[in-house]
Amino acid sequence: MQLDKETLKRVASISRLNLTKEEEDGFLKELREILNAFSEISKLETTNVDLSVQPLPISNIFRDDIVGKSLTQTEALSNTIHKKDGYFKAPRVI
Repeated sequence: MQLDKETLKRVASISRLNLTKEEEDGFLKELREILNAFSEISKLETTNVDLSVQPLPISNIFRDDIVGKSLTQTEALSNTIHKKDGYFKAPRVI
């Protein structure tokens, strides 16, 4: 892909970048080098190469949901003075 100043100005405009003349010259050189590097990579033969999207195997480590002993309502509310009608009482939000 060829990159010229007009393309750079258009991309800068779309990106809402106000580039100076010096910045345009610097970016133009750097972007050309980047595009050349990617064009070299695209020439590589990759037909027999496996995808490496995720380098490490992924497995879920969720535990089974097992019903166990829990607090009763009375036990849960036993250490608070802020309770009303069997529920925790909190300040009004709205």
